[in-house]
Amino acid sequence: MFDIQEELKKLPAKPGVYLMHDEKDEIIYVGKAISLKNRVRQYFQSSRNKGPKIEQMVTHIARFEYIITDSELEALVLECNLIKEHRPKYNTMLMDDKSYPFIKVTVNEPFPRVMLARQMHKDRAKYFGPYTSVGAVKDTIELIRKLYKIRSCSRKLPRDIGIERPCLNYHIHQCNAPCQGYVTQEEYEESISRAVHFLNGNYELITKELEQRMFEASEALEFEKASEYRDLLESVKKIAQKQKITDTAGEERDILAMAMENEDAVVQIFFVRGGRLIGRDHFYLRLTGDEAGAEILSSFIKQFYSGTPYIPTEIMLPEEIADAALLEEWLTQKRGRRVHFRVPKKGTKEKLVELAMKNAELILSRDKERLKREEGRTIGAVKELEKLLGLIGIVRMEAYDISNISGYASVGSMVVYERGRPKRNDYRKFRIKSVQGPDDYASMEEVLTRRFEHGRREMAEGNERDSFTRFPDILLMDGGKGQVNIALEVLDKLGLNIPVCGMVKDDSHRTRGLYFNNAEIPIDKDSEGFRLITRIQDEAHRFAVEYHRKLRSQGQVRSILDDIPGIGPARRKALMRSFSSIEEVRQAAISDLKALPSMNEAAARAVYNFFHPSE
Repeated sequence: MFDIQEELKKLPAKPGVYLMHDEKDEIIYVGKAISLKNRVRQYFQSSRNKGPKIEQMVTHIARFEYIITDSELEALVLECNLIKEHRPKYNTMLMDDKSYPFIKVTVNEPFPRVMLARQMHKDRAKYFGPYTSVGAVKDTIELIRKLYKIRSCSRKLPRDIGIERPCLNYHIHQCNAPCQGYVTQEEYEESISRAVHFLNGNYELITKELEQRMFEASEALEFEKASEYRDLLESVKKIAQKQKITDTAGEERDILAMAMENEDAVVQIFFVRGGRLIGRDHFYLRLTGDEAGAEILSSFIKQFYSGTPYIPTEIMLPEEIADAALLEEWLTQKRGRRVHFRVPKKGTKEKLVELAMKNAELILSRDKERLKREEGRTIGAVKELEKLLGLIGIVRMEAYDISNISGYASVGSMVVYERGRPKRNDYRKFRIKSVQGPDDYASMEEVLTRRFEHGRREMAEGNERDSFTRFPDILLMDGGKGQVNIALEVLDKLGLNIPVCGMVKDDSHRTRGLYFNNAEIPIDKDSEGFRLITRIQDEAHRFAVEYHRKLRSQGQVRSILDDIPGIGPARRKALMRSFSSIEEVRQAAISDLKALPSMNEAAARAVYNFFHPSE
C-alpha cells in the first residue's frame, strides 16, 4: 500500500522528474523540479491555491515516483521524453505528431545524389530545409533530377561503373548514366553545383536557360522538345513563387504565436531559413484547464523541439515564457550553436509575430466547429461506450481479426485506438504458425497468446518502449460470444483482467450490437459510439486482408517466376522489386526488362517469351 504522506517525507532536495499515477497505474502527469522535495509536496498542501486543473488531478493520484538527475537541464530533457512517450492526461499535449523532411545532397560521395531525408545527420552531406510539405520536397527533387540529370540509384560509384546496364532513367533522358562512365566526375560535379545553386534559391540562371532552349526548339520546329522545356520552366516558376523574401539579413528563425479558447489552442509557426519564408504550419493543443498563454507556449516548445530535426538560431515569441534561460540552454545543446528567444516590441519582427497570431486566431475560429465534431467522433464516442458498457477510464482499445482463404496463409491483425483515434505505430501483423486449415478460433487464440506473452516478457525485461507492454483498457473482438470466450480463456490463462467486448453481426455481416458480460447489448446505430465501433471493426478487417493479400501475391509471384528458364534468385528479386504484380511483368516490353539490374538480352527475352509463347 502506497502511503503518500510517508513517501513525501522521503523525497530528496535534488533536481529530477516526478510522475503521478492514478488508481489504474496510468501516468497522468509528468513534471520537473529543481528540488523534488519542495515541488512534489506543494501538490498535497491544502493551504495552496493550486487551480482547478491541479485540484482535480490531485484527487486521482494514487502514487508517485521520481527520477533524480544531476541538473535541472537533465530534468528538462527527461521530462520532454517522458511526456512524449506517455502522453499524460493532465499535461498540455501537442495533438499533432508531424515531422519535416529535408532535401539531402550527398556531396560526401564522388557522384552525389539528391534525395529526401527525415533526419539531419553529421555525415558531411548538404541539407536544405526542413520543409513543411513532403509533396513539395518530392516535386523539387524530381525537378532537379530532370533539370540536371542527377542519378537516383544507390550504386557505389566509381566502384560499380560498367558492372550493370544503365537504368530506365538514362533511356528517358533523366540521367546521364555516370554508372557507365558516360559523364566524367568533373562534369557531374558541375551539374551538382548547379543543383545546389538552385536549392539555395537562385532560379534566374536556369529560368533564362530553359526559356532560351524552348525558343530554340520551337524555331527548329521541335515542338515536342519545346513543350518539355515549357513544362520544366513552369515547374521552376511554381517552386520559385513559394520562396518569398522576408528578411534581408539571411537569418534562420521560427516565429511562434498562439490563439486559445476554452480547452482548445492553436500555435502557428512561420519557418524562415536563409531570410526566406519556406513555409508555415499550425498545431493543435489539448488544454487541461487553467494554463496561462506563457505556460502553454513553454509546453509547446518542449514537445515540438524535442522531436523536430532542425532548430534555428532564433525563436521569436509573443511574450516572455518561464524557464526561458533553461530552454535556451537545452536548445543550444541540441543544436550545437547558440539559440536565443526574442520577444520583439516594434518594427518588422513584431509585425511578423502579429501576423502569426492573426493566422492562429483565424485557424482556431475556422476549425472550432470541426474540432468539436472531431471530439464527438473520438473522445465523445469513447465516453458513450463507457456508459453503455458500465466501464470507466477507457483510453486504449485493441481490436483483432483473422484473414485466410480456406486456411491458406492465415494471418491475424491487431489495430490500436487511443482516445478514439487510430494509433498506427502500434498496429501489428501476425502470421499464424500453429494452426492448419480455416480455424478462426484457434488462430485467434494463437494471436492473443503471442501478443500478451510478448508484452509480459518485454515488461519483465524492463523494455517499456515496446508497444506490446502497454495493455489495453478493453479488447474488441470481430465476432460475438465465441470470439469473446476465446479471448477470456487466453487472458485467464495468463492471469490478466481486461474487459472483452464482442461485435455481434447480423445476417448481412453488419454490427447490430455488442456482446459483453455474457449478454448482447443493443446499440443505437446513429450514435457516435456505434460509428467508432464500426470504424475500428473495418480497420481491423482492412489491415488483416491487406497483409493476407500481400502474402498471397508474393507467393504467386515467386511460384510463377520460378518456372522461367534462366531466371535465378537475383533476377527474380529484380523483377519483384521493379513490378508490383505479375500482370505488370506480363505487359513489360523487352527493353523495359533489359533495363533492370542483372538482366541481359537473353534473360529479358526468356521472361518475355514465357508470357508470350505464341509470338
